[in-house]
Amino acid sequence: MSAPFRTLSRTVARRPALLRPTTSTAARVLVPAPRRHYGDLTPTPIFHLTETEEMLKESVAAFAKNEILPKVRAMDEAETMDPALVAQLFEQGLMGVEVEEKYGGSEMNFGACIVAIEELARVDPSVSVLVDVHNTLVNTIFRTYASTALKEKYLPRLATEAVGSFCLSEPASGSDAFALKTRAVKSQSGGSYKLNGQKMWITNAIESDIFVVFANVAPEKGYKGISAFVLEKGWPGFNIAKKEKKLGIKASSTCVLTFDDVEVPAENLLGKEGEGYKYAISILNEGRIGIAAQMTGLALGAWETAVNYVWNDRKQFGQYVGDFQGMAFQIAQARTEIDAARALLYNAVRTKELGGVRAGEGFVREAAMAKLFASQVAARVSSQAVEWGGGMHFVREGLSEKFWRDSKIGAIYEGTSNIQLQTIAKLLQKEYKK
Repeated sequence: MSAPFRTLSRTVARRPALLRPTTSTAARVLVPAPRRHYGDLTPTPIFHLTETEEMLKESVAAFAKNEILPKVRAMDEAETMDPALVAQLFEQGLMGVEVEEKYGGSEMNFGACIVAIEELARVDPSVSVLVDVHNTLVNTIFRTYASTALKEKYLPRLATEAVGSFCLSEPASGSDAFALKTRAVKSQSGGSYKLNGQKMWITNAIESDIFVVFANVAPEKGYKGISAFVLEKGWPGFNIAKKEKKLGIKASSTCVLTFDDVEVPAENLLGKEGEGYKYAISILNEGRIGIAAQMTGLALGAWETAVNYVWNDRKQFGQYVGDFQGMAFQIAQARTEIDAARALLYNAVRTKELGGVRAGEGFVREAAMAKLFASQVAARVSSQAVEWGGGMHFVREGLSEKFWRDSKIGAIYEGTSNIQLQTIAKLLQKEYKK
């Protein structure tokens, strides 16, 4: 099979200088207002995609239909990701969307990554989240914070052959992520660290060979002792203790990891000691946009599956059931909510690419709103889609009931809905409270 995404990457045009967010001190001094303005940019519709993003969207849709769709039900029933499909994702360049070409990646923009995640979710949210976590969390933390040596060692593998996992959550630290207990103790020689502890709810763990693990090197400093380390599967003392059996996204592996005196070379410290909490906050903000894309794609897939049935197949009382006004109104309302969620999603994408529109805030508000609302819409629409299809969409022969089960995780991982609401409220208070 050809690799259209790699070919597309060579056509990606670099953003003109006026679109690149500046980080220079001089430039920051020249911005007097708390809100950034882009009056010299030509406004476009919120769903406008670049030529490259549009071509990628079409290519991923075809790949999902031809290669993923025939395997969706079997993978869900077996609760296993097909290894051959994972290999195809690498072959197609979907596991290194933003990674530079010199490391074997496709070197596209963030928007292209989101387009791919959304299109995959229209067919299988389990495959979508594998690609999402690998790209928006694992690849991004390497690209943004890793040393040159770590980039050269791991990015070529992450872009072409090795799945990655992002290991933050623990049994006692979910929403309160920085209460983590995993310890990293530096050796007297300074040449290595020993990790001890446990991680929970780790996505891609079965498929992964490379793991970014957060551990505390100085518990007395609280969250300011948290650091990030790169581990590899098979290292002595590092084990996958349990694979969870889940309600939804069953083909996506979710596991408990244990670390018993795992020796990690000092050069595998990712970034600086004590700055892991900063990296996690930064990366998760980007990851939330990825989850929003997974949820909008899921909602679209559920909606399309249902309307194709009620407008083209199922008849009652002499007409298609979708033509009854009561159902037609529900269908229209659902699609309106999907498009509203997608508007929040792509607003977050472009805000992230521009570097934010509010000084000091980046794209945190936009990411939280997109993730919150997309997960709500996905749950609502996928539930309605089962009802529209009646008994045929309640059984496990089609995809409707699976979309509904898969939707529930959107309100839980990478920040629960209440955490998103808390984040949004704090930012609004900062802006409006006197």
